Amino acid sequence: MNEPVVTDEIPLTLPLRDSEVKELTLGQSIRLSGTLITARDEAHKWLVETFIRPASQPSPKDLDILAQLRSLLMGGAIYHCGPVVEKKAEGGYRILAAGPTTSAREEPYEAEVMQFLNLKAVIGKGGMGLRTLEACQQTPAVYLHAVGGAAALIAQSVTRVVDVFKLEFGVPEALWVLEVRDFPAVVTMDAKGNSLHEQVRAVSQIELQRLMARNQ
Repeated sequence: MNEPVVTDEIPLTLPLRDSEVKELTLGQSIRLSGTLITARDEAHKWLVETFIRPASQPSPKDLDILAQLRSLLMGGAIYHCGPVVEKKAEGGYRILAAGPTTSAREEPYEAEVMQFLNLKAVIGKGGMGLRTLEACQQTPAVYLHAVGGAAALIAQSVTRVVDVFKLEFGVPEALWVLEVRDFPAVVTMDAKGNSLHEQVRAVSQIELQRLMARNQ
């Protein structure tokens, strides 16, 4: 089993190049700057059922949103997050809290979305499954673990709300286009096929079996 590599924080700017993504390894702490887009259950379902495996012709409005998303997410990042948002009196929005959502909920969709939009990073908490790990190798891309329970702290890295799409999904489920500076995260799934989450599960399973054997 490969031991995760721990290094000093690495500054990265979106969009990312394939060469940058392939150099990242497990355990590296990064500070991400640039434009990312939040996407949770409704957004992933909409992307897959409207464009990737459509049951009907997308509306002109949806096609326009897709064109904007493609431009913003080419080499970019999706963040599993349902932000707490305040509408400013002078217009526009302010992000009050931006903690990560459990990523496993998006496992049925993520691999297809990554490849469809040429994503280079998926950000969330808790890790993802084997399909997403395979997509990380193929795209290539990385999964970045954001710290849960630090929603207000993470919000401080959001410098501007650039836009919002599909607000009819509700504030937490809409696609918020955020400009961030020094967004903190850790590489826990890399483009080489390594997953820190799988390593932790494997070690935990061995320890569980050891304890059960001792108590028999």
